[in-house]
Amino acid sequence: MEYSKTTLEAVELLKQLISTPSISRDESKAADIMESYMKSKGLATQRHGNNVWSQSSDFDSKRPTILLNAHIDTVKPVADWKHNPFVPTLEGDTLYGLGANDCGGGLVSLLQVFLAFENELSHKGFNLVYLASCEEEVSGKNGIESVLPMLPTISFAIVGEPTGMQPAIAEKGLMVIDATAHGKAGHAARNEGDNAIYRAMQDIQWISTWQFSKQSDLLGPVKQTVTIINAGTQHNVIPAECTFTIDVRSNEFYSNEELFDYFQKNMKSELKARSFRLGSSHIPEDHTFVVRCKKKGLKPFGSPTLSDQALMKFPSLKLGPGESARSHTADEFIKISEIEEAIKLYIELLKD
Repeated sequence: MEYSKTTLEAVELLKQLISTPSISRDESKAADIMESYMKSKGLATQRHGNNVWSQSSDFDSKRPTILLNAHIDTVKPVADWKHNPFVPTLEGDTLYGLGANDCGGGLVSLLQVFLAFENELSHKGFNLVYLASCEEEVSGKNGIESVLPMLPTISFAIVGEPTGMQPAIAEKGLMVIDATAHGKAGHAARNEGDNAIYRAMQDIQWISTWQFSKQSDLLGPVKQTVTIINAGTQHNVIPAECTFTIDVRSNEFYSNEELFDYFQKNMKSELKARSFRLGSSHIPEDHTFVVRCKKKGLKPFGSPTLSDQALMKFPSLKLGPGESARSHTADEFIKISEIEEAIKLYIELLKD
């Protein structure tokens, strides 16, 4: 199969990135590659930590600004890779390598789109900002959250996460709650003490059966799951404390703060939310870009996975080459044809 020059350039950049380990919070070398490549293309490039970006050379504050965003960091490779995760391996149309799918395909495709509008295409009344951000996989504070205040006012964003180039117009939020059930220590052989495990069980039972009333057509219900539990020091001591962790996935109808308040009112355990910052996101189906997607035959859907979209306070959607199911798996891959099709579709959607 023959590919366009633009696609081949994108793939060569992606190969460099695969060859350069960029586990979250250790992305400096990948950021160097992105910065060097962008400068080699004549882009006025800015950098903050390991985040690299550029904006339209004819930027006009009177025009709306569209953000093109994808991340450079990866998770650690799982144990059962058959290919070397840090050696880009091309087999036919398939490129294997850590980060190829999440989120390398979207990263290099969106950059080629930005370059196309800089060098060949009219902006048709909008500005573009391209941002390669870091720490997405850990929702780190040194990632996109640290950069957004430095950018011009954003009207809309495309996040290049792998969605099979179908628009994810809603995304579940995340809140992690640490819970502590308090009891009183005593000897297990005597009728004394107050078992903290039993107290925790009451709350865990409530968590496992409770359903919030507002369910989303795109994201379904709020989902709360106990994922970690710890208690006790030895077999003959009634535990005075039992700790457990609750993973909460919110839909667009509830803020994390609202959910936390409800948990506090209905549970006896002491609760502490690690953060409220990763809320659910949703863009209306009548938004101009969503309408364009539907005219192209694309099908909007709700995504259960978290991304930097959770930190965006402006309209956004996820749209990128590859498939979410490949992310964080052994022998992760992207198809070269997917990159070619993504670049073409991005441009069509932005030009219309």
